[in-house]
Amino acid sequence: MNKAILLTLSILILSFGIPAGSTHAQEIASPVKSGFDVLLGRWVRPDGGYQVTIRGVGTAGKLDAAYANPSPLPFAKAEATMEGGTIKVFLELRAGGYNGSTYDLNYDPEADVLRGIYYQAVARQKYDVYFDRVE
Repeated sequence: MNKAILLTLSILILSFGIPAGSTHAQEIASPVKSGFDVLLGRWVRPDGGYQVTIRGVGTAGKLDAAYANPSPLPFAKAEATMEGGTIKVFLELRAGGYNGSTYDLNYDPEADVLRGIYYQAVARQKYDVYFDRVE
């Protein structure tokens, strides 16, 4: 293999963190971006201090996220989707007495907030809510 090509591949591997044994040109050429990276961070619901922390986003929209009220709870389901140019976030809680409570949120890029509906499954009630970005 040409030395220039080897040097270029080495730089790309170091830049994108691709394992040295990888031979897939597509992996090297451009890392996949989901478009959901804007969701990363810590979000707080000002009406009660409830927190959502989004630590990672998979390419299919699966979120690495946790909830705190004030103790941390895992989400049974956490995902982001794109619908008509709007980023939507769905979060479902099944731990700590939440028994299927959900958040259906939309990302508002102008205000940098997550806004939508919280369904409190135990009380069977819906509430308009929003989360401000803290970090």
